[in-house]
Amino acid sequence: MKQTTALTLYFENSAGQLLEHPAGFLRATWSERPRQLADTRALFTHMLRALLQRGWSRILIDQRVMPPFSSEEQTWIAQEWLPRAVREGGYRAGAVVVSADVMTRLATAFVTTQIQNRALVYRSFETEAEATEWLLQQPTSPRGE
Repeated sequence: MKQTTALTLYFENSAGQLLEHPAGFLRATWSERPRQLADTRALFTHMLRALLQRGWSRILIDQRVMPPFSSEEQTWIAQEWLPRAVREGGYRAGAVVVSADVMTRLATAFVTTQIQNRALVYRSFETEAEATEWLLQQPTSPRGE
């Protein structure tokens, strides 16, 4: 018999949804729907808020059906959100379940390569199971607990 894990909805908009995983990480699932920069910012703002509220450091990011980030989204994420999430939110580990779409992968690669000299590790995975397995090996809190 397969055991299911109950996830709690934290936030949802047209960009995607954020779920709290009982193992102590946030699960961000990007939507296939078109989105505006404001939607993307709201989703990321709530990611940071959840990390702060829970004292977590890990996010599983499911981009399998996500349209590519726009150049404006890429710039905002890389220059504003990521530094703040690491500095203030304790963001330390991101497991990305990648899209089959090359443009989405390239847009994400631009963002993830901007983390040089930050206390943050990103890893890309083809499956959610692989991403979850790796993420569970990372410390739950920014303090390494």
